[in-house]
Amino acid sequence: IPVSQNNPKLWLPRLLGEQKPYSVHLPSITHNGFLYKTASMAKPICERKGPEEFSRRWCTLQDGVLSYYENDRNTVPNGEIRVEEIVCLVNNPLHAHGIESTFEVYTEAERLYLFGLESPNSAREWLKSIAKSFVHPCAEELLTLDFERLGRLHYKGGLTLERAQEGWFALVGSVLHVCSEDGRQQEPLQLRKLQELSIQGDHEVLVLVERRRTLYIQGERKLDFLGWVHAIQKAAGSSGDTLSEQQLTESDVPLLVDRCIDYITQCGLTSEGIYRKSGQNSKTTSLLEALQRDARRVRLKEGEHQVDDVANTLKRFFRDLGDGLFTRRWAQDWLWATALEDEKAKVGEYRQLLAALPAVNRATLKALINHLFRVQCFSGENQMNTHNLAIVFGPTLFQTDGKDYKAGRVVEDLISHYVEIFNVNDQEMKKQQDEITAIMKMREASSSGTQQAGDFICTVYLEEKKTETEQHVKVSSSVVAWGLTLTEELTFEILDRRKIVMKEKDYWSCFEVNEREEAERPLHYSEKVLPILHCLGTDSYLVVKKQMSMENMLIYLASRVGDCKHGMMKFREERNLLGLGLSTGFHDRYFILNHSWLRLYKEVRSHKPEKEWPVRNLKVYLGVKRKLRPPTCWGFTVFYENEKHEKQQWYLCCDTQADLREWFATFLQVQNGGSLWPSERPKMRAVRPQQDARLGNISLIPLRGNESEMRNSVAAFATDPLTLLRNV
Repeated sequence: IPVSQNNPKLWLPRLLGEQKPYSVHLPSITHNGFLYKTASMAKPICERKGPEEFSRRWCTLQDGVLSYYENDRNTVPNGEIRVEEIVCLVNNPLHAHGIESTFEVYTEAERLYLFGLESPNSAREWLKSIAKSFVHPCAEELLTLDFERLGRLHYKGGLTLERAQEGWFALVGSVLHVCSEDGRQQEPLQLRKLQELSIQGDHEVLVLVERRRTLYIQGERKLDFLGWVHAIQKAAGSSGDTLSEQQLTESDVPLLVDRCIDYITQCGLTSEGIYRKSGQNSKTTSLLEALQRDARRVRLKEGEHQVDDVANTLKRFFRDLGDGLFTRRWAQDWLWATALEDEKAKVGEYRQLLAALPAVNRATLKALINHLFRVQCFSGENQMNTHNLAIVFGPTLFQTDGKDYKAGRVVEDLISHYVEIFNVNDQEMKKQQDEITAIMKMREASSSGTQQAGDFICTVYLEEKKTETEQHVKVSSSVVAWGLTLTEELTFEILDRRKIVMKEKDYWSCFEVNEREEAERPLHYSEKVLPILHCLGTDSYLVVKKQMSMENMLIYLASRVGDCKHGMMKFREERNLLGLGLSTGFHDRYFILNHSWLRLYKEVRSHKPEKEWPVRNLKVYLGVKRKLRPPTCWGFTVFYENEKHEKQQWYLCCDTQADLREWFATFLQVQNGGSLWPSERPKMRAVRPQQDARLGNISLIPLRGNESEMRNSVAAFATDPLTLLRNV
């Protein structure tokens, strides 16, 4: 399509699903000068280009055309690139080729042009001018970034994936910036914090998963798409030996550290001499290299990895860490703090030094000391008390030869005063202790005489609680660390046994059903199984079935504006006073739910909430007991335990089915960091433990009560109006 010199117009390619292309007006950018240029290419540049491969050409950018001439006296160009055909611009590192500063231009015709200049400043001027000439006005904010790669791609994002849209992307270090077609700049993706990075299909879709969202980038043009894939993969990996250059969890802890701590917490808390004994050097080296290469792909499993090898890997990582955990700037101050004789003053000094550390160092130190605090809780079994752990970790963390006793003293102080220094509240301490208790109960069960050592068995039902739907799941410690198993894996185990294939829009999930409360809770796919089993009562059980309302919840979350929910609901609180179950009936109340709190107001005009609860400490179940006579059938039951371990239970009812779905979807989104459903579910597991024929139908967890009561409860569930939610 011709471009008018007086009024240049860019016709962008049509989006998928649209019938007509659209046009936008771009500013007319003018720039000229000599550039070094190689011959255009149809494949990625895999080797360094020497200076002899570049030719000096006079280049002009004018009226939407980048032209290159034999010299500045020629009037007929050797070739030209129309700006509407440019899809990607790459700023190479200095000295990547024989010319000091080089940049790459990719076009829709799958051609790659390499240009260069000896002056970095002049090269930046060219990059800036070309970028301005082809980038859509809606993405002009990206032009202010010191980008390494800039261009347009088709992608699907959010929770509605009906069609692809065109977006503008800029890669800056390990951060990917995105502008959508409507001009909205999305929250940047921290690539080192991705939970998943994979290529789906025939290398045509790049999947980026972080805690809050999923992005599918489509490869419509192979040449520039491969460049994006390689650049994003590199940016999402560990790029150095300092903490900030590692792949990170959402809480800013290196994934390598998180993986090791999680495994040792699961399998090594009672291992005698943990961290004092050395693992095999060759296995430690191999494991450390694998974790540093891509910790996302490493799964530590009992039987495949030895506890001492993993412990040695963690120690070696900290000993070899560039700049150290305490940093070169602050390390001596930490050591000097040990000389303070007043314990209160010393704790205060440690708190100030902790606040001065970079965020990643601070988060990592807390995670490690929290872990060592847990380890010393089992010193009776592992023989590693606080002092022994300090002897090991002092020289490791301060990277000394072990002759300076102050290094060990710092670690000992941090463990001993862990709660005060790191400001750990009662709720957080209780959660940690519950996890440890669950792990130890599993260990005790696995060593009992009723089953093979290392085996743990539970009963799960398929779709409904009936004898013929029972599945007894046995997980051997030699196959998988059960505490690290997620409910998603348990779901696949059950479906795999019954040869059920999960289709594209089948939202199979694991539910916790509480028969006494006549309510059920869909378990998030990333929840760990062991703590759930530990908390199950005799009137509760697990069932795998479809979440028929999931699709509608995803659509609602994708279409709403803002991240909070508010409105009227009917509220009833169950109070237990002097052993008497007193309740106040249902009353209209106004609620506001945001990312941190659920607040209750007496009415819409109220300024001060009557009650408020931290959302992450709530357990929300669908359903309300019939005997309470709820005013509507669209309700849910909420359990809450405060810092004093006092338990509360209350009920909410909505006026419509849609209201219930919206409130419940918001609860799930807030409690799980925005992720309700995995972006790409894996195939059925090929390897799983073999069933033991000797077990028969005996469950090691008493989930069945009186047969008559069970039938009545199941019948009540079958007729409960709540089941209508699953058919929407």
